[in-house]
Amino acid sequence: MRARLSIRVCGLLAGTALAASAALGAAAPAACATVSSGSGAAAAAGPSGVGAWSAAVENAATGRLLWSRGLNTERPMASITKVMTAYLVIRAGHLDRTITIPAAVTGYVRAHNASSAGLRPGDRLTARQLLYALLLPSGADAAYTLAKAYGSGLSRFVTRMNATARLLGMRRTHFSNFDGLPYPTPYSNYSTASNLLVLGRAAMRLPVFRSVVAKRSYWLAAGSGHRAYRWKNLNPLLGRYPGAIGIKPGYTGAAGQCLLFEATRNGHAVIGVTLHSPGSISPINPADAIRILNWAFSDLN
Repeated sequence: MRARLSIRVCGLLAGTALAASAALGAAAPAACATVSSGSGAAAAAGPSGVGAWSAAVENAATGRLLWSRGLNTERPMASITKVMTAYLVIRAGHLDRTITIPAAVTGYVRAHNASSAGLRPGDRLTARQLLYALLLPSGADAAYTLAKAYGSGLSRFVTRMNATARLLGMRRTHFSNFDGLPYPTPYSNYSTASNLLVLGRAAMRLPVFRSVVAKRSYWLAAGSGHRAYRWKNLNPLLGRYPGAIGIKPGYTGAAGQCLLFEATRNGHAVIGVTLHSPGSISPINPADAIRILNWAFSDLN
């Protein structure tokens, strides 16, 4: 296991300090972009105006790579990490089991200034309901609760995340936690555009996952054991880009804006990812993803 992240960028030496990351945020290593040999001549240059440091898009049905930049460069992935958390929970099953929100979630969210679903300690929700809290508002409190319940402890759950990554062939990915927060270091939780497309395709094959990430919002009425909750999906493509069906955004200072996404049009489905797109924590800017999707559908058609 690597103790720290080594970022390798073609033609660009990237510093690991947060200040340097912010200063270089607008500089994308365009020289590393590649286009699939199957693309038409008119599309040979790939999508224009993409600011992400790493990005890729594939035909979701066949897995054929259409275009990429920094495909195998290891970078922080922020809350896209929660896709693996959800994948493990769904694969484990028992989604109607009741889980009590632990008291520790409040301090955990506060200590890391993390995104939250507003879960109240002592409330009892099903694992299925907690998946909405995890994937829509990107709740670190939901990630903590699910990891503790399904991992027989937080560290064991993270161990399972890394084991599953290896089984999926994600050889350039390492999870240091279950939610993508920048600890123990800003670069200790990382992946590549290539590896995240593998994870995205695997997750979107699960009907439960696919259904959850397609929801623009989720309302949970007050019931026995819990108060009412309403969670809004932070994915900026849903309701804005025709055909968008998921899957997960994220942000940290080191990771920049990140978005794993999938959309369909005219019988085609494409899945893509952007890592370290320009922008601050909120709102997530979908411009890079929209440029990539428009190019990909034009190429496929």
